[in-house]
Amino acid sequence: MNEINIELSEVDPQDFFGQQNIHIEKLRDYFPKLKIVARGSAIKAFGEQPILEEFEKRVDMLITHFGKFNNLNEEVIERVITANEPGDFDPGSDKDNIILHGVGGKIIKAQSYNQQRLVTLAKKNDMIFAIGPAGTGKTYTGVALAVKALKEKQVKRIILTRPAVEAGENLGFLPGDLKEKLDPYMQPLYDALRDMIPQEKLNSHIENGTIQIAPLAFMRGRTLDNAFVILDEGQNTTHAQMKMFLTRMGKNAKFMVTGDPGQIDLPRRVISGLKEALLILKETEGIGIVKLDEKDVIRHSLVKKVIDAYKRIEHNN
Repeated sequence: MNEINIELSEVDPQDFFGQQNIHIEKLRDYFPKLKIVARGSAIKAFGEQPILEEFEKRVDMLITHFGKFNNLNEEVIERVITANEPGDFDPGSDKDNIILHGVGGKIIKAQSYNQQRLVTLAKKNDMIFAIGPAGTGKTYTGVALAVKALKEKQVKRIILTRPAVEAGENLGFLPGDLKEKLDPYMQPLYDALRDMIPQEKLNSHIENGTIQIAPLAFMRGRTLDNAFVILDEGQNTTHAQMKMFLTRMGKNAKFMVTGDPGQIDLPRRVISGLKEALLILKETEGIGIVKLDEKDVIRHSLVKKVIDAYKRIEHNN
């Protein structure tokens, strides 16, 4: 009796098998002449060679679908198994400006005109600046683009960084080692990633260095090749920090800087590296700049009103 062994290295086996192996049972229904065993991170099948080859082809299609959409159900299995040819079922088609499918199949896409401009400019430029007030989706959209690039093997790693400038707080008084002190500060980046990558896979990526989250000071002296790199809270960099970061760019790298020039936490009389970079680089070919505003806010509707109210006060002053 012939056998094949399919390793599920790119997807979460438990999610792929389904609750109580319901997806495997569905496969058994469609391939009754095979003995199918799901154990650990692999699927084994025993039977005649032609049927095994067809089974392997269909399972590969399901793995491709799950890897892109982070979701699998009985309807999808039926569509894949019953397609006349593998090409008749295209799990990779994008619709409605979808960036990627996150955990549980959550659709992540540009939700405003300027967010879509950010997506478009990221395709055309290797360095992008996305600036605007809180809640406009700068960081979230950037992380989505980075995860998409990693999934599609355009890059080998994601590097997310922030300048360790406290917004009215002092990290030195927080308990724990450096990582424990910095993790709460990096939380917005973790939150975005958890929406897009299953927790177990995310933990694995962080442990093996495929995804790195670190304060900006850790970038010094490095050359960042084959990476999608995001500098978040760029308004809190100094001249030296911004120059250092931008010159870390290596081969096959995509750099994105996000920030809100209206929320600078630097000491007085210290010029924001983000503001300076926007002036210096605004005419540089290969660099895209997107300015988001209150129309792009996708948080609670009150956030727009808060931004408008503060803008009126600042304008009057």
